[in-house]
Amino acid sequence: MAKAVLIDLTSEEPDPWNNWSQESVIKTLEAVRKADNGQVPFVCLMCCQPLPSGRNGEDVLHSVVQDLHCPEQGREVVCAESTVAALYAVKQKLDEKDISHVQVLLPSQRKAVMRAFVNELFTSVYQFEFGDLHVNFEASKIRQPSGSHGEFLPPLTDQDLGRIQSEIKIYLQSLPALKGELRILRSVLIPDHIFLHGFTTRTGGISYIPTLSSFNLFSSSKRRDPPVVVQENLRRLAVAAGFDPKVYHSVKVNHASDVWVMGKAQPKSYDGIVTDQRGVAIAAPGADCIPVLCADPVRKACGAAHSGWQGTLLGVSVATVNAMVAEYGCQVKDILVVLGPSVGPCCFTLPQESAKEFHRIDPKCVRHLESPKPSVDIRRATRVLLEAGGILPQNIQDGSVTDPKRNLTLCTACHPEKFYSHVRDGENFGTQIGFISIKD
Repeated sequence: MAKAVLIDLTSEEPDPWNNWSQESVIKTLEAVRKADNGQVPFVCLMCCQPLPSGRNGEDVLHSVVQDLHCPEQGREVVCAESTVAALYAVKQKLDEKDISHVQVLLPSQRKAVMRAFVNELFTSVYQFEFGDLHVNFEASKIRQPSGSHGEFLPPLTDQDLGRIQSEIKIYLQSLPALKGELRILRSVLIPDHIFLHGFTTRTGGISYIPTLSSFNLFSSSKRRDPPVVVQENLRRLAVAAGFDPKVYHSVKVNHASDVWVMGKAQPKSYDGIVTDQRGVAIAAPGADCIPVLCADPVRKACGAAHSGWQGTLLGVSVATVNAMVAEYGCQVKDILVVLGPSVGPCCFTLPQESAKEFHRIDPKCVRHLESPKPSVDIRRATRVLLEAGGILPQNIQDGSVTDPKRNLTLCTACHPEKFYSHVRDGENFGTQIGFISIKD
């Protein structure tokens, strides 16, 4: 398993740069190699403090760093003016090399602060071990990592944690958008004088990992995008779209048909949300699964549903419509339904037994039923079920729209420049969303 050693050279001394020497740092590197039984892990030396000003200070820094930065030997130096900037740059290097196991050597007084930054910037995909590094860099005083449990760390106050979180947010806000401008797809079916809505694409965010780049809107313990990055992407979306991210709610996916009626007890997991509260943004994720938006301009109510193949079979879209009817007195004939970007039958297959369930909904939902893995059209199945539930055919916008300017239900797997796709990208995939809000 690939491993990295991160050596934090930050010192609390007023002028630490003049106390450094190549020899002292090289002794540290030799001790690291000896501790790893002669193996050569990727080593990153991190300097996170204001850079020296004046010619003499610059000469000291240059002499320390020049020969230590040697990527071809698996050794790099990262210098920045803050811990968050330096550590975020280190994270990018780790992700480029697909490294998850990190040994951190740092001054003992830095441990609590570094742990707080790590908890914010990394997910549980990564494993960190912390060991002591004395400021004078004497190799004999380097101790083995003590692990993440059982060690005493000076506690940080709530004020300290708040400062660290604020520093990270400000830094992430300063980062440039990647992969182009933020773009939101909107439906002509949903009246924009009543509802604010849209479907996101993958451009305009700060996620840099290729399969997550750049506007990923979902974080989990299995992916490398931490919640703080997703929150910054969401903040940028909220600014562009015009909703308040503090009153934003996304479904908690369980690939079923449970619906949360906002204002009532919130289930642990659900694939649909409905509300009649103004100014509240609700959303459903999708990365092949269909983000479905429902809007009733008469009763001024709305819903969002996440419809994967399992949820489609269980009727999550119809369940969302039915919740609007039951809770807000909506008439089915008034409800508008828009299916967002999702995987098309061109790219989606299922085992034959599962495909047969779609065939029972409508034979046209399945191609090559006789094959072990037939192609399945979850969009058509969703339309058939919605129409059976009373939604008027003209009130459904999906991939059957022939006008390319009005078709929002594009195949996510076929458009890597626009959308994320689990089918195409594998397990570490990004996520777009469909969102809707009733205007004040």
